[in-house]
Amino acid sequence: METDVLERRAAELVAKVRTLQRQLQAQVIGQDALVQDLLVAVMAGGHVLLEGLPGLGKTLLVRSLANGLGLQFARIQFTPDLMPSDVMGTQVIDDDRGRRTFRFQPGPVFAGLVLADEINRASPKTQSSLLEAMQEHAVTIGGTTHPLPDPFHVIATQNPIELEGTFPLPEAQLDRFLFRLDVRTPGVESMAQILAATTGSAARGVEICLGADDLRELQGLVRRVLCGSHLLRFVAELVLATHPGHDPADERTRRFVRYGASARAGQAIVLGAKARALLAGRPAVTREDLDLCIPAALRHRVLLGFEADAERMTVEDLVPGWRAAAERRSA
Repeated sequence: METDVLERRAAELVAKVRTLQRQLQAQVIGQDALVQDLLVAVMAGGHVLLEGLPGLGKTLLVRSLANGLGLQFARIQFTPDLMPSDVMGTQVIDDDRGRRTFRFQPGPVFAGLVLADEINRASPKTQSSLLEAMQEHAVTIGGTTHPLPDPFHVIATQNPIELEGTFPLPEAQLDRFLFRLDVRTPGVESMAQILAATTGSAARGVEICLGADDLRELQGLVRRVLCGSHLLRFVAELVLATHPGHDPADERTRRFVRYGASARAGQAIVLGAKARALLAGRPAVTREDLDLCIPAALRHRVLLGFEADAERMTVEDLVPGWRAAAERRSA
């Protein structure tokens, strides 16, 4: 009986997510796969890094997502002169009848969904100020720890690092993002639809589809989705295959990779796959669910070397070799 109730509740929540997905795809035309990947990451309880050129609708997508989830939204525009206190908050002095006391003034990070816009235009010091917030869902100021809202998600956008005025994100910062999703330029048909939609009458906004309580419940259900031990072993072998010092690492990995992925990459793959399975109405993860999450979980965690840059090699180019190695060793 309890199982039937749980299944019905899961179906209700997934139907709400599907409604939100349709609304977001209508708002951000030509980015259907991106919308689904973003929703999968949020269902898995993770943070997301969006990379793409300006003008592709990244800010619109994140703002619309916050509206659909009914979460408080805050946008932080990252610039070279932005300070950590501008993000986290600071201690201010209150003067009450000549008696001075310190009071904590929360920063914009105290929101349910935070858009860190153009995060790689700020200094590494300011970028790193988000580390505790993203990992611990709390902020420590003046020796006092302040909890952040629950749920709490950071969705950061960054311009390609080749653009002027950008600072590469520290590896520890990158590792806190569940997925890195690439925002690609739409095709001709989608571009024509965008032009028609944005030069005519104002479009309807996204309506609230889920609340904070629904999202917390949905994230709990994701973790109850089953993943077989053979699939967990495959993910473990895949992550280890990205390390050039791992035996046996293939020749391309030793040649092109400086540092492999951390255990968080495996967690991201499994959690993302569980969210995909739940979204598809399945009680257990399939190999296809895992495969669809691998590039987004690895592309920002595997650090390539100079030779890879010279030969225009990407992480996606190396994934088939890692997948094949993992299949052999986990069989």
